[in-house]
Amino acid sequence: MPRYRLTIEYDGRPYKGFQAQGELPTVQGALERAVLAFTGQSVRLQAAGRTDTGVHATGQVVHVDLDKAWPVETVRNALNAHLIDEAVVVLEAEEAIGDWHARFTATERRYLYRILNRMGPPALDRGRVWHVKKPLDAEAMHHAAQVLVGHHDFTTFRDLQCQAKSPWKTLDVARVSRVGEEVHLVFESRSFLHRQVRSMTGTLAEVGVGRWSADDVAAALEARDRKACGPVAPAEGLYLTGVSYAAPKVPK
Repeated sequence: MPRYRLTIEYDGRPYKGFQAQGELPTVQGALERAVLAFTGQSVRLQAAGRTDTGVHATGQVVHVDLDKAWPVETVRNALNAHLIDEAVVVLEAEEAIGDWHARFTATERRYLYRILNRMGPPALDRGRVWHVKKPLDAEAMHHAAQVLVGHHDFTTFRDLQCQAKSPWKTLDVARVSRVGEEVHLVFESRSFLHRQVRSMTGTLAEVGVGRWSADDVAAALEARDRKACGPVAPAEGLYLTGVSYAAPKVPK
């Protein structure tokens, strides 16, 4: 049974998150309906990450096992034809090698959070950025973000409904920079806790407006207490931008 790796892009606004939830509109549901329409086969996709309601993706990765081998261009184009009325696009389709798995063999996930930092609200990017009117000190935010880099107990930045077995995660990259009228926050890790990125972003925004310092962020992390977290940033500014995998093992 051939396995296909799909790189997908989606606007999270019309969906109740990625994961299928019965009759509710989800990204997974849209993709699985497209596969059914294309092949006649009912499938259950596996994804690198299960994004929340309103979260977007420019580089989500999923895999699907099909009963028949198809050219990868046919898979991509046929699925997009059946996704024409959805806010989901298959950017690339590839044949998976060996025991490659979209979720379990991922070595890094990358997220971008976009903050529109100006007085006027977004017109073109409404629902795709977090609008913050007060001036943000991106340099101070970046300095404070380095407190979070490394292997830590991230209980403070973990949603109470998180189902992860452990709050310990290794954050490889936390980078904040100003890009025109926007402040961009980039986070990279093998895996994240539920709403960890939005929790860290909201806390760092407190640094940006001058209410918190880097020491306050360090104290919040050390507290290992959800109550010590700053405000949680809204979903609309968050993007899953990419997933990395180790080179596949090819049989000799």
